Amino acid sequence: MAFPTSVNTMITDSITQANLEVLGGSPAMAMANLFMTISHALGNAAHNATYSQQQTNLTAQAATTQGIATLFCLETAATGLATTSIMGAGQTPS
Repeated sequence: MAFPTSVNTMITDSITQANLEVLGGSPAMAMANLFMTISHALGNAAHNATYSQQQTNLTAQAATTQGIATLFCLETAATGLATTSIMGAGQTPS
């Protein structure tokens, strides 16, 4: 058999205050989560930009190296063609 009991008003006040504290702190927590998400996204963007710049510099350096190697080979190739035409193409030494 259940007996009706009165609840102390201090208990109801403490429960109400606890619930209000959760409700009052929710916007601040939501903004904090938003700021953390934005800072994480910006950090990733900065990292990706740095990585992209490094890869671009590496590709430019490789292209420059290949271009210089080609320039150095052009003179040698021209000399080889001139020597071949002077010595006679198609002749084999006996």
